[in-house]
Amino acid sequence: MGAIADPSAAFPRLLSELQIGSATLRNRIVSAGHDTTLPTDGTVNEDLIAYHEARAAGGAGMIIVQVAGVHETARYTSHMLMAVDDGAVPGYRRLADACHRHGTVLVAQIFHPGREIMESQDGSAPVAYSASDVPTERFHVTPRPLSRALIAEIVDGFAGATARLASAGVDGVEVVASHGYLPAQFLNPRLNLRDDEYGAEPLRFLREVLEAVREAAGGRVVGLRVSVDERTPDGLRPDEVVGAVAVLTAAGLLDYVHVVAGTSASLGGSVHIVPPMSVENAYTAPLAQRVRDVVEVPVIVAGRINEPQQAERVLAAGLADACAMTRALISDPELPRKVAAGRADAIRACVGCNQACIGHFHAGYPISCIQFPETGRERRYGRLRPAERPLRILVAGAGPAGLKAAAVAAARGHEVTVHEAERHAGGQVLLAQRLPGRAEFGGVATNLLRDAREAGARVVLGSRVDRQMVDRERPDVVVVATGGRPRRPPLEVMGNPQVLDAWEVLRGAPLPTGHVVVADWRCDWIGAGLAIHCALARRRVTLAVNGYMPGQRIQQYVRDELLAELSRRRVRVMPLMRLFGADESSVYLQHVTSGEAVEVEEVGCLVLAQGQVADDSLSPDLTGVDARVELIGDCLAPRTVEEAVLDGLRLGADL
Repeated sequence: MGAIADPSAAFPRLLSELQIGSATLRNRIVSAGHDTTLPTDGTVNEDLIAYHEARAAGGAGMIIVQVAGVHETARYTSHMLMAVDDGAVPGYRRLADACHRHGTVLVAQIFHPGREIMESQDGSAPVAYSASDVPTERFHVTPRPLSRALIAEIVDGFAGATARLASAGVDGVEVVASHGYLPAQFLNPRLNLRDDEYGAEPLRFLREVLEAVREAAGGRVVGLRVSVDERTPDGLRPDEVVGAVAVLTAAGLLDYVHVVAGTSASLGGSVHIVPPMSVENAYTAPLAQRVRDVVEVPVIVAGRINEPQQAERVLAAGLADACAMTRALISDPELPRKVAAGRADAIRACVGCNQACIGHFHAGYPISCIQFPETGRERRYGRLRPAERPLRILVAGAGPAGLKAAAVAAARGHEVTVHEAERHAGGQVLLAQRLPGRAEFGGVATNLLRDAREAGARVVLGSRVDRQMVDRERPDVVVVATGGRPRRPPLEVMGNPQVLDAWEVLRGAPLPTGHVVVADWRCDWIGAGLAIHCALARRRVTLAVNGYMPGQRIQQYVRDELLAELSRRRVRVMPLMRLFGADESSVYLQHVTSGEAVEVEEVGCLVLAQGQVADDSLSPDLTGVDARVELIGDCLAPRTVEEAVLDGLRLGADL
């Protein structure tokens, strides 16, 4: 598909300017505040600047920088930004200059988590503070009620942080009252049990904060981020939040309202902090409309808006004034410029997998993206150097690793041909998309294939690489990216049990009737997804997991949604199970810690989700070939799509 002749006709609202207080946004595409784990000492560093500058250069209308603590008690992770002293100013000044060079408005979040402390600074648990001593379900923290003196310090901290950030040249600040953090804890009558003026008037704390921030901002933008529905039993409710926002806006304290959903305080509510692909796109837009109906300032909405068409529909329906497309910009920093150039079809759409963005944050690693590992690595891979000498490169396999290597190498000027034995490119991604709720994952294959072809790589389908082809083509480099195949561990088998592996089930092999046992070794989304798949086929299902829980190795919000669906589908879960054997009516397991034998009876079929082994049958045949041979992806070592694409980037950049 070619470029759209008039992009403004296709996206008239998304590409239009928006006035927010004293700032003018060139379009209505916003990168919302999100932790990156790029800062290392509490200040803005060069990695964080490079990260945000890539999105500014890509055309984002506004970038909201991740939270900065306003008081020493606000340290909720060991790697967050802090704005408690003037040491914060130089980094923010460099960041503001970098974003302003590209015409992007820069707003900085200011923050206190209250009781939502995720981790300690040194391994010992800190004292958490809140309006009252109501504990948090997710982190199992019991806070200490704030004294009036400490409340005053924190309010002053918000003002001081604002003044410092304003002096650094940011265009405004955003007070974070979303996701059950401290302002929301005061606002919530089920958490604020105080018998003083802050209990009698739950809005008092947030109003005092905004009054102090407004004065310190000196005419710069002041915004508020709120969860209109915290989606947990004792969480804030829409009527409570909408009423509070109406009062604050009428008092002239806000230039915009940023609407989200969920809370950090519970497992179910926290899913909405970064909703996975199982959650509907733009599902928070009706919440934004409720706020927009009662305020006169612009409303920004966030919540699984990963394509410009979705954003345009939200704006056209009058549900919001701007759309936060944060993960969309993580996946494709050039999204706004592609839209403006009429190339929306070339956008590398986010698939909502959560693996390398919020997943990296929860694991303590810098942000990235499984489709675009240049994200978070801008200083190393943000600008590809042209090849010193163009090489002829033959890639065996059009899975994620091979396609990424081809795209990067071709973009640098190499002559690249990819041969794929199957009729479709994508490798295991094509199987993954067949799992319940994972259809969007297939976009990874579509995006990588497009990137490779747009870079100039030639992709030949239905063509298997062998030694004869290599000898005939005489490439300078052979990239072996042949992936993996299902792992079938040795089992004690008696009789003729019905045994299928994950690939067979997903390719449509008939599923025997009766009780199905899914033996899940990897503890990722495959075993749980297969269990749900079998349950949807009206089978009674037992999921035997070789770990503490299903989805143990995947990002929390994805896992929690899977756990919820397993519960809804009445799947029996057996943790800490090692697969031992099977006969025609039973599956035999072993408890991994006690060693005791466990028998599951009346079984009609055993489904193996036992991971992969490397498919490295090609490289031995290439011994002695007059070419450099490189292995990447699962054929090097079975891992995930993230590592496969990263392997491809690294090799393509180094050839």
